[in-house]
Parts: sequence; C-alpha cells; structure tokens
Amino acid sequence: MKAVLVALNAKYIHSNLGVYCLYAYSRKKGISSDELVYREFTINQEMDDILGALYKEKPDLIGFSCYIWNIEEIKEMARELHKILPDTAIWFGGPEVSYDAGKVLEQNPYLSGVFVGEGEVSFYEVLRYYQKKEANQVLLPQKEEWAKKEQTEQTNDQKKSNAQKNDSIKTLEQIEGIAYRKQSGKEDTEAQKFIKSSDNASEKTEIIITKARPCMSLDDVVFPYHDMKDLKNRIVYYETSRGCPYGCSYCLSSVEKNVRFRSMELVKKELQFFLDQKVPQVKFVDRTFNCNEKHTMEIWQYIKEHDNGITNFHFELSADILTKKEIEYVHTFRDGLVQFEIGVQSTNPDTIQAIHRKMDLDRLKENVAMVHQERNIHQHLDLIAGLPYEDLQSFHRSFNDVYAMQPDQLQLGFLKVLKGSPMHRMAKEYGIQYHSKPPYEVLSTTWLPYEDVRTLKGIEEVVERYYNSLQFESSLHYLVEQEQDAFVFFEKLALFFTQNGYFNVKQSRMQNYEILYAFAKKEQRNVDIVKELLIYDLYARENVKKEPDFLENRMLTEEKKEKLRAFYQSEAQREKYLPDYPDYNWKQVMRMTHMEWFSYDIVQYLQDGILHEKKTLVLFDYQKRNPLSYQAKVQIVREQVTE
Repeated sequence: MKAVLVALNAKYIHSNLGVYCLYAYSRKKGISSDELVYREFTINQEMDDILGALYKEKPDLIGFSCYIWNIEEIKEMARELHKILPDTAIWFGGPEVSYDAGKVLEQNPYLSGVFVGEGEVSFYEVLRYYQKKEANQVLLPQKEEWAKKEQTEQTNDQKKSNAQKNDSIKTLEQIEGIAYRKQSGKEDTEAQKFIKSSDNASEKTEIIITKARPCMSLDDVVFPYHDMKDLKNRIVYYETSRGCPYGCSYCLSSVEKNVRFRSMELVKKELQFFLDQKVPQVKFVDRTFNCNEKHTMEIWQYIKEHDNGITNFHFELSADILTKKEIEYVHTFRDGLVQFEIGVQSTNPDTIQAIHRKMDLDRLKENVAMVHQERNIHQHLDLIAGLPYEDLQSFHRSFNDVYAMQPDQLQLGFLKVLKGSPMHRMAKEYGIQYHSKPPYEVLSTTWLPYEDVRTLKGIEEVVERYYNSLQFESSLHYLVEQEQDAFVFFEKLALFFTQNGYFNVKQSRMQNYEILYAFAKKEQRNVDIVKELLIYDLYARENVKKEPDFLENRMLTEEKKEKLRAFYQSEAQREKYLPDYPDYNWKQVMRMTHMEWFSYDIVQYLQDGILHEKKTLVLFDYQKRNPLSYQAKVQIVREQVTE
C-alpha cells in the first residue's frame, strides 16, 4: 500500500505547510516512508510532466491539497490520473473543497472522497482504512496464519508502531471530518448524512458526509521540518495558532472564531530550530498573530534574545490592538528582524461595519506611525477593492489614507468571494458579481461598476511596479508631492501606460525608469529635478556601469574622473567612508561601489522632505544594504564636492 500527498504551489519559492503537517503526523503515528510520500509541483509546470511523475509512484491513494489558486489545475490533473490509474483512490482536501464537499464529489465522479476541515487525523485514519482494506483483500485466505507469523517476527518497536496504527483502523463512516462516495452493496452501511444518489459514477453511489471532527490541540500537530535542504531559497511557513477572534465577512478564518495556541515550550524549541538552520525567512500564518499579548511578547522576546543576524520573521497583525509595550519592544529589534503585514482593507466606516470588521482606524494610524519612527521594521499594508459601500471615490480616500501612513509596501487587492465565507452568502444582497471560476474575484458591485474595477486594476499594476518595488523612493516622493494626491498620480500613470501600450509588453528594469521619466515630461514636471532623482534611485539599487538612455549622455569630465581616482586612492589608506574593503585595492573598490555628483541634496530630501539646490557627491556602498529596502548605504562625501 502506497499513498502520495500532492502540493501544487503557485510558485517554486512557495511551500505547502498543510501537506507537510499531514505527512509528519502520519509518520509519527507509524506510517513508513515507503508507505507515504509527498510531492510538490507548481502550476507553471507541464501537466504531462506532473502526470508522469505521479504515475511513476503507482500510488494506491493520492491526496491533493486544494486552494483557489490551484483547484482548476488539480481537477484536470485528477481527472486524467483516474484514466491512467483507475484503481487509485483520489481524495481532495483544503479550504477550496471543505465547505461544499458533497457538491465537489457530485461534480467530480473520479473522486473517492474529500477531507472536511483539519486533515491531520482524518488523513491518517483514511490511510489506515485503505491499508486495512488492502491487507484483507490480499491476505484473506491465510489471514490467521499471516497474522501469527507477522506478530512473531515483529520487534518490540514494530509491535508498538503497529499498535499505534491499529488504534486508528476504522470504517469510513466512523472517520470524522470526511465526505466520501459509498458504492452500493459495499461496507459502511449506515450513513450519518445522506446527500443524494449520483448517476455520474459507473455504478449507483451515495455521497456520505460524516460527523464534523472536533478541532485538535495544536500541541498534537507534528512539527514538519527536519532537513531544510529541500527548502533552500523557498519560503518557510509556520503556525503557532489556528482560528481568528474576528469575524470579517470576506475571510474563511471568520468561520472559526476560537483561537487555539501551541504551547510556548514547543514554539521556542521550533523557533530555535529555524535559527540554528539560519533560515532566511519564517512566515507565520497565524491569522491575527497579536491577538494575545502574552503569546506575542514571549515569541518576540525569544527571537530577539536568540537573533542569529540572518533570519527574518513575518507576522500578520491587527495594528490597532498593538500595545505601547509591544511597540516599544519592537523598536529595539535589529533592522529587518521582523516585518509586519497589516490588513486595513478600507477606511470607509460604512464598509468596515458592513464586513463585520472591528477596527479603530485612528488607533491603527497612530500605531503604524509609531512603529515607522525607528525605521527598523518593514510594514506592508493591505487594501481590498470591491467591498460593500466602497465606490471609486470612497476607495480613492481609502488609498490616500493608507498611502499617507508611509507603508513600505501597499498591497491593492481585490475581493475574492470565497466559498464558505459570509460574503459568499451576502453577495447577492450587495450586488456583487464575481468570476465563476477560482479565485472568484470581484467583477462589479452595486457601488463599483466593472469599468471602475478595470481602472483599479491598472492602478494596482503601477503601484506594484513603482511603489512596492522600493526602487523609486525619491522620484515617487517628488512626483506624488507635485500631484498633491497619491491616488490621482497613480491613476494618471496607469492611464499613461494604457495609452502607450505598456501594460501588454514586459518591460526591463531599466525601461521602468525611462517610462517614469517620459511620464514626468508629459506632465510637465521639472525634468532636471526628476532626472536627478531617478539617477539617485537607480544607483541606490544598481551598480550599473552603462548609463541608461534617459541620462542623455551625462558623461564624467576628466576633472571629475581624476577627483574620483584621488578619493579612492586616499580612502584605501584612511578607510573613513569604506572601512569594510581591507582585502581589495582602490581600483577594485572603485568598481564595487559608485559615486555620483548631484545638483540637489537628495539624501537630506529623503529625511526631511525639503529639496535644497546644493551640489553633493554621493557614495553608494553596495556591500552594506538597508535590510528593509535593499538600497545601498549612501554617504555624502563632503571634501570632494567642489568641481
């Protein structure tokens, strides 16, 4: 008997915590690595390649982890697998199938069953059911003799392992938290919940949904990480709680309002594992990480006291419930130790009330500003377009409100009407039209016509390209300041992209600079200032040696070249500005860094928002980068300014 768990991730850098947890739980319960494996793919891989890899496993049972971003591909894959592996039991699990499991089975006749809710225990018990079924089929004639021989040959550890297994051997109808297809005349005669007969299967079947499985203790969830080699250069996900205390109508977490926590003894042990392994980033999937101050502070204290100087921790927070104690404590963190993702969603009071979101907006603004003061924590703020009572004008205000909070990234997302969420039930009431296929994204609402949704789609793309890339800090600051309205600026920039066909063509990194420069000229901004700001932004991120076209052959004079050579020769001796290059000669250091003359003091402009006309020579040190923005360390070289 062999089972395969399958994850189909959106990108290679992603990983699937759900599959890892199911695998780890079953392995701890005694299932061997020969009996159970997991395989990860991405939605960008060729279907035939994935089918070939799964066919090679020759599984008796295969389980797919289903989400809005992969369900269509998984359905297609499972349908084709059933043709080439007709005797393999195919099961689905995950949030995309949990809330209408009976309908999923009814519409997909190749499926054997669906896991409903938490899957660790249910999957293990289903796996044991199939193992028992296979053992009875293969060994029935010699069942008693085989059992005696097997018992005699077992070691004590094997007996213990098999005892664990046998504890969970059940019929399907006894397994809580599943929906399955019961063939007529077969075992499992008493249905706990009868849905309907299905005429799609090869023989008449009934669809059965068993009793809901109670939520498990989080201490019973097996830590899934051991060897991190397979997760190199990938995001590592981790959870210390399940559930959410809030009831936001667009979110599946609102279904389970009770929050369960993993014991701190286990959490600290597991955090130390990540730190010892020097994992680049650990992304907590706790829905509202800071809903319990004691839990929050214990984790933050541990990661600060055991900081390895490398690992970054990502948390999803409700900023309005951050306490003064918590904010003061995070101010003491190493730059880049943590990053916060904060869901604002809207600043329209009617919208906030309609989606059942509890949020003190004034407190949120105040706390975000306080966290921002030390500039040691990356803050990512979210907005959702398409919510009730939010028209284009209202979203305009919400966007500007959040932009004014100066987040490091501003995520403009669109409402997804998720199955099982309260918003799904209320969609008709709010006139919400959305895509029939996943990810069920909004098309229009009573307040937001499709044309306005398209407008916001364009704004989303230019915000992502220019603001969230963190590559245009000074130039965007100036251009938005000149417009005096952030939303209007990005709306105009999106229109410029549309008029010039830029949305339909992939641009290089350098072309993004050139396009913004062209837009500034069209808007009749001071192009000399814009050019300088763009040059600054470019060299703050890139040690480019070939000047881009928009610089218009801004070449160094021989006098300036001589000054640069003199600076680097002198610096090799005194190490005033560049003390971290002891093993390099001055020519090598000159190639590894960059110096540029400016007519304005842009460094000071980024600090106080006032742009002074003042000749400055800026040194960009790429060996030392800001962990929040990845920008080079910048220093003004005072003694070399005079031309």
